[in-house]
This record gives sequence, structure tokens and C-alpha cells, in this order.
Amino acid sequence: MQSSAEIEGNAEQRHRVLVSTDIGGTDPDDFQSMVHLLVYSDLLEIEGLIASPYGQGRVKDIHNVIDCFEEDYENLSTYSNQYPTPDALRAITKQGETELAPYAGVRRSTDGSDWIIKCARRDDPRPLHVLVWGGLEDLAQALHDAPEILPRLRVFWIGGPNKKWSPDSYQYIVEHHPKLWMIESNATYRGWFTGGEQSSDWSNERFVLRHVQGKGALGRFFVSQKDEIKMGDTPSVGWLLKGSPNDPRNAGWGGSYVRAWKRPYLRLDRMPEKFDRIEVFGILELALRAENLTKDSQAVLIVENQRLVGHLADDGTMRFRFCPKAAKRYGFRIESDAGSLGAKTGSIIAYHPAPAVAGRHDASLPNWWTDDLSRSVSDGPHSGAKTVSRWRREFLGDFATRMLRCQRPTPHSRDPTTLSPSIAK
Repeated sequence: MQSSAEIEGNAEQRHRVLVSTDIGGTDPDDFQSMVHLLVYSDLLEIEGLIASPYGQGRVKDIHNVIDCFEEDYENLSTYSNQYPTPDALRAITKQGETELAPYAGVRRSTDGSDWIIKCARRDDPRPLHVLVWGGLEDLAQALHDAPEILPRLRVFWIGGPNKKWSPDSYQYIVEHHPKLWMIESNATYRGWFTGGEQSSDWSNERFVLRHVQGKGALGRFFVSQKDEIKMGDTPSVGWLLKGSPNDPRNAGWGGSYVRAWKRPYLRLDRMPEKFDRIEVFGILELALRAENLTKDSQAVLIVENQRLVGHLADDGTMRFRFCPKAAKRYGFRIESDAGSLGAKTGSIIAYHPAPAVAGRHDASLPNWWTDDLSRSVSDGPHSGAKTVSRWRREFLGDFATRMLRCQRPTPHSRDPTTLSPSIAK
């Protein structure tokens, strides 16, 4: 594997990158990951930054981080002439979809989905790495509008909770574009902030206090969002900085993955009952019949903090899709103006699959990768997390060095210790 310094020395190794993010929503980790991306942006060819759901994220949220980058740009640019200018970053920042996908999985073209298509169609032999930090809406729309771009894409999706909010666009991609090259990281990504070396300055809190706080405008912004490490989307970037991007089985900062087994999906024509089970991160689809349903009938499936709007299908069934993000029991209740649907209840158990399941590769998904279920690389319930956390000292140490670039220009001394932060051993 190449270190980031080795990549920096070989311009031909720079990866084309487009990021789709739900930045500005309910979780501050996308802001932290955007800071990390920008301090490494000299090593990558960033072609697009798209604000996309879940949440209230908008272009202005990305611009807020770019504004901080602009404050630090004078220092950063003394280390490399490959850093993009702030104005160049603003020019490639686009607004994506602002609503969750309907049952069809796609709704309308957006500036974000159009930009994915434009970037993918460029005359460049390198693949376009699409790093998805939120919902899949804009990616699904781009594939719907221009399916011929599929072979040009390499997608790294931070799924898990994001899959919970994006089941319809996810199912659209599985059913209509199964040959997409995709890493579906539902749990492995957690190794960036869970497990590994957590003592002294390596802890989530101490590291930020010692090596991020006060390091330029980007460091201050990072801490203002959350004063400890979360950065749950950063493994997608780490995978490009140190790893083997063409072979997800190999070790790297973004983890290692296995070929996907058949994507878990359960369809029921009734409300789920207490003995029903579904694999965690699977898709549950309910296709419920009821009397007196019309095209104007409305229904909502309520589960935890979600209100899933029903879709009246051509066969007269009301459809709902749900994705469980944790292994536990989920309870359901329906609110509807159709009397025979209203007040229906049910529950289902989401469970962790046995490791042997990962050996059953799905031939219909030849380029799809997901979490390694081996017990040896699981961190509690988080499959594959140790394939990331094993590198914690290395990727955090490198990040600490990078943050110093925001604070001061490159020193004239060639003594390498002047750029190496002191991290507790």
C-alpha cells in the first residue's frame, strides 16, 4: 500500500473523486469528514461536492467548510500546488435532491445528479470514485437518467443509518443496476471512531483537544461541530489515501470487504408478527391490501423516529419499505384514512447473520462488496470494524500532521521532526 506521501509524489495516482453528503443534517460527522477531505485535497482530484439528503443539508453547509478552507489556504498551498482553490471548490458544489426518494426510488433530476453524469462522461480513463456520505437519491437518479455511465463509477457508500433513510433508492439500484461497482459499508466504517488504540492522545476526545483544536480555521470549525472524533464518513476517503481501491478485499485505512451475498429482502403481504425475522440492514417491504383503497388514500407506517409514507401500487396494495439499522425488535403502527389499514400494528426482529452467509456470493451482484462478517474483525455488533480500527494510530497520526498545515506555512527547515506532532506512544 502507498502512503499519502508516496501518492503525493506521483500525480498519476490522484483519484477522481465526487462526494455526495447529507452535511448539515442531524449528525455533525459530515462536517468533520469534509474538513478531513479538504486538508487532503491535494492528493485527490475533487470533481464534485453534492449536498443530498437525509436531513436539511444544503449547498451553504458545504460552503461554510470551504470558507474555513479559504482562511487556511495560504498556509496549505505552501505545502503543495495541488490544493484546489476555494473558488474552484465552490464552482463544483451542487445542490442535490432535498427529499427522500419515493417508492420508485427516483423522482426528478437535480443539479447534483446532472453533475454526476457530467463528471462520469468526461474523457478520462480513470474511474470516477463516488463517495456517498448520505442518501443514494442523486446516485440513483443519475443511473436512471444515464445508465451508460455505470461502468465509469466506483461507489463507496457509508450505509448503515443512511440506508435506513434511503431504502427506496437503494432497492432501485439493486434491482435495476446490479452490476454497479459498489462498497456497501453498513458497519465497517465505525472502526474510524470505535475500537483500536484509544489510550491517552489516541482517544476520541484527547486527540481532538491536542491535534485539531486551534489548528487553523478548519480545526476550529471541526471542534465547533463536535469536540471528539466521529468522522463516520471518512473511511471512504481513507480507502483512497491508503489501500487498494481496485480490490476491496485488501487491507487499507477504509477497511476491507467481502463479495456481497444476496442483498437481504423480505416481502410480506401482512403486518409483521413477533416471530418474523429479517437480517439487520435488510429491506422489509410490506404490500398490504385493504378495503376501499383509492388513488387518494393515504397511509403512514410509524417505526421509531420514522414516518414512512405508503405508496399505492398498481396491484392495489399499499407499499412500505423499511431498513433496520440495528439488531433488535422493531414495532410498527399504521395511520391511515383507509379504515381497514388504520391502527394496524406489528413487530419484527432484526438479527445479525452468521459469518457463513458471507461465503454465498450473489452472482447477480458481481461488483458489490460489503462488511466482512468474520468474528475476528468484528467489534461487538459492528461487523468488519476492526479492519479500519487496526490502522487508528496510523491514520490519526497522519491527520494530526496534516492539521498542522492549516496552522502555519511549511517551515524552511528540512528537519522532518518540525512537522511531526507529538502523539503519546
